[in-house]
Amino acid sequence: MSGRWNQLVNSNVFQQTVRQARTITVIGNGQIEVQPNFAEVQIEVSTEADEVTEAQRENAVKMNQVIQSLLALNIPREDIQTAFYNVFPSYDYIEGRQVFRGYEVTNSLTVKIRNINEVGLVIDTALRSGANRISQLEFKLDNEEIYQNQALQLAFQNANSKVQAIAVSLQLPYMPQPIEIVEESAGRPILYRTVAMTEQAVRTPIEPGIITIDAAIRVKYQY
Repeated sequence: MSGRWNQLVNSNVFQQTVRQARTITVIGNGQIEVQPNFAEVQIEVSTEADEVTEAQRENAVKMNQVIQSLLALNIPREDIQTAFYNVFPSYDYIEGRQVFRGYEVTNSLTVKIRNINEVGLVIDTALRSGANRISQLEFKLDNEEIYQNQALQLAFQNANSKVQAIAVSLQLPYMPQPIEIVEESAGRPILYRTVAMTEQAVRTPIEPGIITIDAAIRVKYQY
């Protein structure tokens, strides 16, 4: 009888312990807005000619002019990198027939601009020097993990505020304690600008805008 009684007591204690380990899970969100501190722009030189060597030669001349003009703006050479270099045959379609036209050579640079106030100047200078396409412009952040951590702190504060409100509604005698924190996935904070210009651009106004950094965490609290 004693053994059966102890078994029943232990079973009741276990069931009470299980019932007492109650949890609340909330999602905390944090958001901060930051001005970008550098930009990256993709500058392209595209040339066409009957012979591939001629198209390559003309392209090289124009691209060297573009690079020299960028260096003259005090952009460090290490901030100017080749993004891609393509050589393609080009065709016209006449009365449903494919007619060979020549070769197209495209050389693309990715240029890092540390002074975002000079983005428009860099674009205009490149176009005047021989570039004929600006395919991409991105505003970014150095040390973005610093701002991401700040957003995570705000997200945790938001989670705590939510669980406090729940605890008040449930009339709990004490505040739930966090036992698990999981960061939700978030995309990189990059601000994109679509830029489509030609050699006729005189002065290109560029507004960098604001980068919004979002963070979300899932927090489990025990009470």
